[in-house]
Amino acid sequence: MKKNLRMVIILSFLLFIYISICAISYAQNVSTDIANSVFRLHVIANSDSKEDQDLKYVVRDNLLNYMNSICKDCKTKQEAILVAKQHINTFEQIASNTINEQGYSYSVKVNIGNFEFPTKNYGDISLPAGYYDALKVEIGEAKGKNWWCVMFPPLCFVDISSGVVPDDSKELMKDNLSEEEFALVSEQSNQEIQFKFKLLEFFTNSGLITAKK
Repeated sequence: MKKNLRMVIILSFLLFIYISICAISYAQNVSTDIANSVFRLHVIANSDSKEDQDLKYVVRDNLLNYMNSICKDCKTKQEAILVAKQHINTFEQIASNTINEQGYSYSVKVNIGNFEFPTKNYGDISLPAGYYDALKVEIGEAKGKNWWCVMFPPLCFVDISSGVVPDDSKELMKDNLSEEEFALVSEQSNQEIQFKFKLLEFFTNSGLITAKK
């Protein structure tokens, strides 16, 4: 009897290990594919004062307008990053000019890299936490609240209160993800999808699958 019990315990433990490995592998693959499909924007204000936060949004708007004009024909994240890298000095100049025009003398630092992002919702699209390639803009001391968005596919839509991402943006994301991966970021009303998204968040937040490039 004790021998049988020990066997049951061993088999249960092995099954748990197997399921855990499968779950981590699934979460790792999905997280990587989603991160590989988007190019994000991260703007950090000088401080949390109303004036600095307002300035942050003006800088954001001007950078997005420029990004949209130079990346309107991009079909993949890689194309968008290449174009952004070729114009990074212009991004910095636009941000600096905007700051000066608004009456401030803050310095600005713009760089493209791989940075950590929390889970964020963009209308009816949700992106899990993880490391993403992004254009990072630091205004002044960069000690204020962050503003996060997605530059490609363009999810930085103006009326975020509507809760709906433009169809053309969704199509670009859909083209760069598998059917299940797109469902994970766009179908949060589905209970099975919600469970998988929470599973992805759990492993990411625990640090088991979060690896900076």
